Amino acid sequence: MADKWQTDLTIRYTVYGILIGLLFPVLSFIIHAAAGTVSITLAGIRQLHNLFPAQYLFDGLILAGGLAGYFQSRFVWSCKSKINQLLIQDKKVTGETQEFISKLTNNELDAEIQLNESYISLQESLIHLRNYLKNNISEENKRKTEDYQRSWKSEGLAKFGEILRRDVDNMEEFAFNLISHLVKYLNANQGGFFLVEVNDKNEPYFDMKACYAFDRRKFTDRVIEWGEGIVGTCALEKQSIYMTDIPENYLTITSGLGHSNPNNLLLVPLMVQDDVFGIVELASFNPIKSHEIELVENIAESIAITISSVKSNIRTAELLKESRQQAETLASQEEKNRQSMQELRDTQEQAAKQAEKFISFTNSVNHTLIRAEYDTEGILLYANTRFLRKLGFFSNSEVEGKHISMFLDNKDREWFDEIWKRLSEGGKHYEGYMKHMTKNGQDLWTMSTYTCVRKDDGSVDKILFLAIDSTDHKKQSLDYEGQIEAINRLNIKAEFAPDGKFINCNELFIDTFKYTMNELEGMSVFDFIDKKELENFNELWENVTKGIPYQGQIKAFTKYEDEKWFRAAYTAVNDMYGEVAKVIYLGNEITNEKLMEIESRKQTDQLRLHEEKLKLNEIELKKRLEQSREELENQYREVLKERDRFERSLDALHDIVLSIDQLSHILYINKSGEKFWNVKLSQVRGKNATVLFPGYPDEYDSFIVSFLSPESTKITGEIKHVKLSKGKGKWMDFDMLLSIAETEHEVSYTAFIRA
Repeated sequence: MADKWQTDLTIRYTVYGILIGLLFPVLSFIIHAAAGTVSITLAGIRQLHNLFPAQYLFDGLILAGGLAGYFQSRFVWSCKSKINQLLIQDKKVTGETQEFISKLTNNELDAEIQLNESYISLQESLIHLRNYLKNNISEENKRKTEDYQRSWKSEGLAKFGEILRRDVDNMEEFAFNLISHLVKYLNANQGGFFLVEVNDKNEPYFDMKACYAFDRRKFTDRVIEWGEGIVGTCALEKQSIYMTDIPENYLTITSGLGHSNPNNLLLVPLMVQDDVFGIVELASFNPIKSHEIELVENIAESIAITISSVKSNIRTAELLKESRQQAETLASQEEKNRQSMQELRDTQEQAAKQAEKFISFTNSVNHTLIRAEYDTEGILLYANTRFLRKLGFFSNSEVEGKHISMFLDNKDREWFDEIWKRLSEGGKHYEGYMKHMTKNGQDLWTMSTYTCVRKDDGSVDKILFLAIDSTDHKKQSLDYEGQIEAINRLNIKAEFAPDGKFINCNELFIDTFKYTMNELEGMSVFDFIDKKELENFNELWENVTKGIPYQGQIKAFTKYEDEKWFRAAYTAVNDMYGEVAKVIYLGNEITNEKLMEIESRKQTDQLRLHEEKLKLNEIELKKRLEQSREELENQYREVLKERDRFERSLDALHDIVLSIDQLSHILYINKSGEKFWNVKLSQVRGKNATVLFPGYPDEYDSFIVSFLSPESTKITGEIKHVKLSKGKGKWMDFDMLLSIAETEHEVSYTAFIRA
């Protein structure tokens, strides 16, 4: 068929060539005939060749045209053959490509393809596509597995959370309910629930409260000493143990059907804040996966919290029962001891106040303590920053590994070595003032405490050093002593008992009142007071002994009945129990000033006239103030109206509008904001704005975090793209613009949020 088509093509192109070549001599003959040179006859043709020999060239074009047509047909046939070969090759490649893609469509991701070298780029693209699909499917399978594991864990936590929320009236039933559900949920075969109990010797041990194996409840008494076996090891290490090779005869419960025992064992401690309350033991034929172990650990922590709460409630109930018994016992004596109880309540309230002050003081001191740790040989193991700074060092490398003697004066070694020896042997702690030597050789006075830190076996692990820098206190003590000395020299000072009995005084008191010390020892504070003023002074003295200090003018008499006036202060001093131990009297004689005061009273009468005028002026001023107040109230009403109009215009906006103050308290939310967050302005006004942003700050970008954080700098005047949560994991995209409004005393921020 191909040969015939080739022959036809050759004949056709040859004929076309001859006809084209014939066209030239014919045109030449017609032109010359038209010109009258030759006649249109055969003789005319011969005549044309005789007259114009070049006509033979035109005749040669007939042969040349035929040859040209022949060779053109050969060229066309060659091109068509090549095109056909290319089409056949393309068809083959297309078929192989379609077959390869069909395999990929059927998830045959290990399929191979081998194309001609001319199609190497297509082959590489197809292989890249196969690898891409393979990776995508692998990642998708991995994601589905992770999603399933998360969902499985969440369902498990919810299920066991519901179990744990039930009342725990019977610990055995509670334990069986937990272990049976746990074995079923993990498709395990056996499970045991151990609780920590204490024997008569106050020694802890593990008691199996429940056992579930081979789809039924097992009743077995199993007691394990603390630290014994795998259960004890799990408690000591305070971490989960997973074994795939269980020791022979470890599992004492079999199915009874001849089946082999499980070979995978998981033990998880029931632990809260390093306190072990029990152990959960699970055995399975199948390997226990990491996410299953993680679920068991999470459930174990929740169980431990529940057990801790139950024990705490039991203890509380016991204490409540004891308290009720004591209350019943005391009820019979209530009337008799009412006054004593009132005094006790007052003492307790005072003690509570002192305790609160002490706790506050302790918390403050914890941030300012000098701290270091030594081994029993006196080698420094650790020092905090305050230790380094106070002793003049820059880094731990300068002090770690150094002996404690490096920080002490050689003179102090004589008595301190004995204390250290006692501490290193586990003796009583030391507390007292100590002098340390800084790096520069300067003295550092501290109130120090050295305490033994013990290991589990009771031996000394290390020595803890805590101290407060008292160098300034030492200097201050000297300063106080100087001030007290100055007070004694410049002021009349005396000390009296709460009942007024004289205790002690300084020389200035003796010089002023002219009594000797022997005479004063038998006197009281009331002996110096005018008899007419005793009633008022008794009231004053009673207030002072109740803790109310007095400062004012007092008239007193000397030994020789000389009247003197004093500017006096009476202050009660409490003892360590908070009771008044003594009253301190400090005074300065103002007799001459008092005489001048009497003279000034005369001048006071003249001032009364001026006072009456001032009263008239005051009445006029009150009228003006009242007018000003009314004007301010009217202005305030106008401001409120303007604010209401502005808020109504904001309520009409489709955009969300949220205003907060500089402390992030909510000032205003428009209707669109109430609809979006499903709140009412009246419910959230004044609350922190973070209540509208669930998951804050972890799930929001820096723009939202800076907007809600009072300490952060806000970005105002710029439109930012943000995501906001409507709750339940639903997030929406918004454009947010933040503006600021400042007054003299207040700053507010308004966010315009558009979907």
